[in-house]
Amino acid sequence: LPEPIDDSAEVASEGTLAIGRAAIERAVKLAPTSPGVYRMLNAANDVLYVGKAKSVKKRLASYARPTGQVARIARMIAMTANVEMVSTGTETEALLLEANLIKQLRPRFNVQLRDDKSFPYILITGDHWAPQIVKHRGAQTRPGRYFGPFASVGAVNRTITALQRAFLVRSCTDSFFESRTRPCLLYQIKRCSGPCTGEIDFPGYTELVREANEFLSGRSRLVKQELAGEMEKASHELEFERAALYRDRLAALSAIQSQQGINPRTVEEADVFAIHQEGGYSCVEVFFFRTGQNWGNRAYFPRADKSIEAGEVLGSFLAQFYDDKPPPKLILLSHRVDDQELLAEALCVKAGYKVEVSTPQRGEKKELVAHALTNAREALGRKLADTATQTRLL
Repeated sequence: LPEPIDDSAEVASEGTLAIGRAAIERAVKLAPTSPGVYRMLNAANDVLYVGKAKSVKKRLASYARPTGQVARIARMIAMTANVEMVSTGTETEALLLEANLIKQLRPRFNVQLRDDKSFPYILITGDHWAPQIVKHRGAQTRPGRYFGPFASVGAVNRTITALQRAFLVRSCTDSFFESRTRPCLLYQIKRCSGPCTGEIDFPGYTELVREANEFLSGRSRLVKQELAGEMEKASHELEFERAALYRDRLAALSAIQSQQGINPRTVEEADVFAIHQEGGYSCVEVFFFRTGQNWGNRAYFPRADKSIEAGEVLGSFLAQFYDDKPPPKLILLSHRVDDQELLAEALCVKAGYKVEVSTPQRGEKKELVAHALTNAREALGRKLADTATQTRLL
């Protein structure tokens, strides 16, 4: 867990507050009335806080008022020696720039997303006559179809292994594929159809790749019906070995879906965020749903002041979370966040398609959020228990 920030106990003296307000008042005279981003700096030129505003001048003027600030803001004002400002064309651009700067500079008084690793994807390549199924991280520059994000590398590895059993698509590199003169071990254990040595013809392998794409695209029921039909047909024709192969493939598909846990009926593509606060810490649980399937979840523990409410922590977390990730078309939240409509507009601009951000009140979407909230509560409870145990041991 990150060390909790608690500046509420520290009370800024009137003298330091007056110095900080004077520095902000000097900045107000030069501040633009347009949207933009401002940075509060201390005497050592360290960034204390990054904020955005529809009117930078009005926002800075609110900090210069002699009364009305909570203890955390008063502490920040007292430490401020200078203010830097950047104008933007719109408030949406200001929100995107603010999230980017917070991730880069990690200011003391902002909510900080500490784990910004990229998520793993499954890639079915499109630059070879015999497509390959692989785990992928980073920029999506290689031709092919990407499926994800998955919550963890383990979830991707398990899914790829099951997909190999179900669809017999190769996972070897192109150089290994080209050098084969006889089938490898994966063919022997029935996790590959052996296209490298002609154990399966081009139309047959293309059909396997199509089925894998269909399954990962959410049409799993159709694929299972097709395999069940082929199994019945082989059985009627007394080709029991072929029927057994289809039976094993159906079992592998069932294994994938059983590992996915809850699969929504009415939600095709969404990320679900729920936040729980306890003991001065915050936990944000994220569930990923793509093509009607649950592709895993992950818990985050952002660094934030104890006095910041759940909605504010979640709003700042979301802006940083999608700074380097493509958002889905639907984002479901446990708490309404500040500037929720502005956040949705910023994500639309970033993604190039409509993104809806909502806090559901009923139905299956509400159930998904409640499920995520339960997981957030349990994850934070486990983390606090582990931390307490380690403290006692030390």
